[in-house]
Amino acid sequence: MNQPLIECVPNFSEGRDLNIIKQITNEIESVDGVTLLDVDPGAATNRTVVTLVGTPQAVVDAAYKAIIKAGELIDMSKHTGEHARMGATDVCPFIPVANISMEETSKWAIKLAKQVGETTHIPTYLYGASQPNENRNVLSIIRGGEYEGFFEKIKKPEWKPDFGPAVYSERSGATTIGARDFLIAYNINLNTKSTRIANRIAFDVRETGRVAREGNPYNGKILKDENGESVRISGACKAVQAVGWFIDEYDVAQVSANLTNFNITPIHTFFDEVQKSCIERGVRITGSELVGLIPLKAMLDAGRHYLQKQGRSLGVDDSELIHIAIKSLSLDELAPFDPQKKIIEYQLQSIENEKLIRLSAKELANETASESMAPGGGSISAYVGALGVSLGTMVANLSANKPGWEEKLTHFSDWAVKGQSIKNELLFLVDEDTRSFNAIIDAIRMPKSNEAEKQTRNHAIELASQYASEVPFKVMETSLQTAELLDEMLVSGNQASVTDTGVGALCSLTAIEGAYMNVRINTKDLTNRVFAEELNTKAIALMENARKRFQVISNQVHDKIK
Repeated sequence: MNQPLIECVPNFSEGRDLNIIKQITNEIESVDGVTLLDVDPGAATNRTVVTLVGTPQAVVDAAYKAIIKAGELIDMSKHTGEHARMGATDVCPFIPVANISMEETSKWAIKLAKQVGETTHIPTYLYGASQPNENRNVLSIIRGGEYEGFFEKIKKPEWKPDFGPAVYSERSGATTIGARDFLIAYNINLNTKSTRIANRIAFDVRETGRVAREGNPYNGKILKDENGESVRISGACKAVQAVGWFIDEYDVAQVSANLTNFNITPIHTFFDEVQKSCIERGVRITGSELVGLIPLKAMLDAGRHYLQKQGRSLGVDDSELIHIAIKSLSLDELAPFDPQKKIIEYQLQSIENEKLIRLSAKELANETASESMAPGGGSISAYVGALGVSLGTMVANLSANKPGWEEKLTHFSDWAVKGQSIKNELLFLVDEDTRSFNAIIDAIRMPKSNEAEKQTRNHAIELASQYASEVPFKVMETSLQTAELLDEMLVSGNQASVTDTGVGALCSLTAIEGAYMNVRINTKDLTNRVFAEELNTKAIALMENARKRFQVISNQVHDKIK
């Protein structure tokens, strides 16, 4: 069973003294079960955003140790910086990553807040999904007045901490802990030093917008509603908080934003709206930066958005989509942008899980030819299938970008996207086949010194062998999906690439035939004969169907090249 994973992104009010930052992160790394993914200090904001991920209890333990250490080392009475803040550990959000709900994540955040409040002198507030009181569940509202104003604010009954003393700590301040959705912290630099212009752009794009005024929109009389509240003009982007400020380290003004739900306002939408506001004000974007990590989906969506604007096919590899996103969002203008370090899924994935597909073509051939039993025919069948669908996808992309076929772009782009999806699944199965084989070997090596151990070992061997039979069947199913793509390319695709379609068909059929052999050999000695026979029956039917379909494609290609 997959274990639950929580991401934690504590923000510490120190971004200049690297020794202090290192002592805090050392506390995090001392806890088993967590991985420190990213440490992002900012000198101008005097703030460091740290990203860690792990099992729930381990995350609680690591965050607690970091909060204690930050409270010891950071003296808030001497703190200055551009960013709003209320404590040494200003905020400590928990974000569900895998196999855990927001409700469960919220409970772990509350557990940490209770521990901090009951064992330290730090006043602790809940926010986000962990705070049931809607009047105080928004971070900016809790933090209102900041460090300087909290000495009096904390005395008010409505601002009594959820945990800990109702006395403000001069040295460590207070902290806010809670659960929330993934937040993208994103800054855009401008070719101006004017914080006034940066703020006006921020007002244009943030959800809360700006107050409405009579006459002059910047200094006219503020309009009030019937309740005496200021009337506001909403900004262009929902689920976005933004402010403009001056950044010493770049010597320019910056629009700093939190995208609190990138599914509502994607990062590319926010960037485009900022750019639109800049153009209207005679300002230009000179680069952007992420503070912390970003989900893979956000980068892929941005890549597709800009490819679509360029009138190009969307059916390209993830690496190409990410490259387009980086360049379009100017993410590499201020500093190098390494997707392996800045995209959360890439930080979490194990290199071991992609051992084979990370090899070069030459290295994979050499590894296959070695005396090692893996990779074997199953992994190679999946890889040949990936090559087959890649050829079909290539034809779709060539057709989408063919001069004079502009009206067919969407049609072929959609096919190329389908091809990329099939390719990615088959590449996953390249290593999954080897992993399933290794699981059988691990089961065989289990102890068998008594009857109980023998039964446990036999059961493990049976389950591993069943899964090792299902993996090549999945290769068969996935490779067969390529037939539809190749059929379409043969009929309507660029005919200059007809032989590529033919080779794609041969590769796909080889993948299915090879995977079928592995289904048969892996089910041969299964104890559960009902499972074995049902899988074999389905595999035989699928193979016969594949032979007919791919043979038709091959014959048609031969007819075209006579």
